Amino acid sequence: MRITIKLFATFRIGRFAEVTRDYPAGTRIADIIGELHIPEKEVGMIMLNNRHAEPDQELHDGDSLALFPLVGGG
Repeated sequence: MRITIKLFATFRIGRFAEVTRDYPAGTRIADIIGELHIPEKEVGMIMLNNRHAEPDQELHDGDSLALFPLVGGG
């Protein structure tokens, strides 16, 4: 199945802004986060097809996954 992955802010450093890749059925968001070597505790927001998602959600062909880092400041 083909999944489009979009990374934002610091997650792009040394990676990419957007890419479409093939994954086997049953792939979860957490699997992709791990593949990208992003510590799950650094993920601030996950959007799947423009809706909030959780790391344990399974992906489906044609999904669009966006990962945002935690934002600090004050």
